[in-house]
Amino acid sequence: MNAALIEKTVAAVDQFCGWLDHYGEISYDHQSFFASKLGRSAKALYYRRPLPGTLAVAPIVFFEAFVPSARTLFWKPQRFPIADSHYAMGFALLARIYGRDKYYQRAVHFLEVLHETRCPGYEDYGWGYPFDWETRTGTMREGTPLITTVPYAYEAFSGVYAIDKDQKWLPIMRSIAEHAFRSYRDLELSPDTASCAYTPAPDDPCGVINASAYRAFLLTKAGIELSEPRYLEVATRNLNFVLASQNTDGSWCYSTDGKRDFVDHFHTCFVLKALAKIEELTGCTRCRSAIEQGVKYYQRSLFDTNGLPVPFSKRPRLTVYRRELYDYAECINLAVLLHGRFPELDRILSNVVTDLLARWQKADGSFRARELLIGWDNVPMHRWAQSQVFRSLCFLLSRNLRTPQDGIARDTLQLLESKATN
Repeated sequence: MNAALIEKTVAAVDQFCGWLDHYGEISYDHQSFFASKLGRSAKALYYRRPLPGTLAVAPIVFFEAFVPSARTLFWKPQRFPIADSHYAMGFALLARIYGRDKYYQRAVHFLEVLHETRCPGYEDYGWGYPFDWETRTGTMREGTPLITTVPYAYEAFSGVYAIDKDQKWLPIMRSIAEHAFRSYRDLELSPDTASCAYTPAPDDPCGVINASAYRAFLLTKAGIELSEPRYLEVATRNLNFVLASQNTDGSWCYSTDGKRDFVDHFHTCFVLKALAKIEELTGCTRCRSAIEQGVKYYQRSLFDTNGLPVPFSKRPRLTVYRRELYDYAECINLAVLLHGRFPELDRILSNVVTDLLARWQKADGSFRARELLIGWDNVPMHRWAQSQVFRSLCFLLSRNLRTPQDGIARDTLQLLESKATN
């Protein structure tokens, strides 16, 4: 990454921090249109009876595509644990880069929020969505832990613990790991292969590939950090499912259930990102091979001729937008993780960051949520994907700016930060 683009990224992150301080920590969401009873009823009808259901959701989809600000009429702004986790991780990364207490304190603040907002009614720490979520298999109630959210919280606590070594974080990390280990059923497909559930529900159908990838990563990381070999055994079974589910072209469908066989950008990144982290932790050669195949598909099928992310290579339905902020965030995360291994992906990274900073960041420091068929969705949503972009840019900086502990002169970092502020 060239120095000029890094300097622009420093400025963008600083501007975003200013926006976050001013805007606050609750927001509307991508799902706000369908979080109300009316929206959930329309969506449930769509899943049960597609033809009348299409008529029911059509007005809502119209608002989503052409009047995105109308989501304020459907639901309320809320706090999102997955966003709090990403903000904690991002500020922890900034604290390591700059050695500044203000960033560390912000990271701790978000951990304290997570501590207070865990899902009630569960023995161990877990987090999910703060709204009822209508799915193909029924209503997922508010406060249901999700294996696609929990790993981010673990990473957040682990990231701050790596800085301060405060023993108060360890019991929470252990509790999160125990939740992931004990609360999600495994559907055994062979003696050494199992697909894990998305939620703790005993009848969860399993089969969602990124769910198993998330759990495999979390239990691998926790197994190593907390010296718990029993976590590693389960992680290996879920990892084997992810590897076995890779298609011959290198892609992964969303699920192996035969119904949700779409291939999209950010879920592909979720899977590849988990494999890259597991490989980094363990040196797994099977992960390396799957990553190589997956990245070939990813580069070939999930970018347009301008080298910018496209949402789908295989669509589940008609979509009403051109590009997705979440795709930019996860593209940056993945490309930074794999930097130096795939020259084309390195080139894509520079291109994506350049476009993100040039077209997506608004004057107030926040980012546009979607590029629509006509215009933009400019409603700032912490979960979709302000927090993810913030964390990804902080991660980019952490891999391009050596920390004060590594020997870079503090005045150089201060100069970059002062330029950003000015």
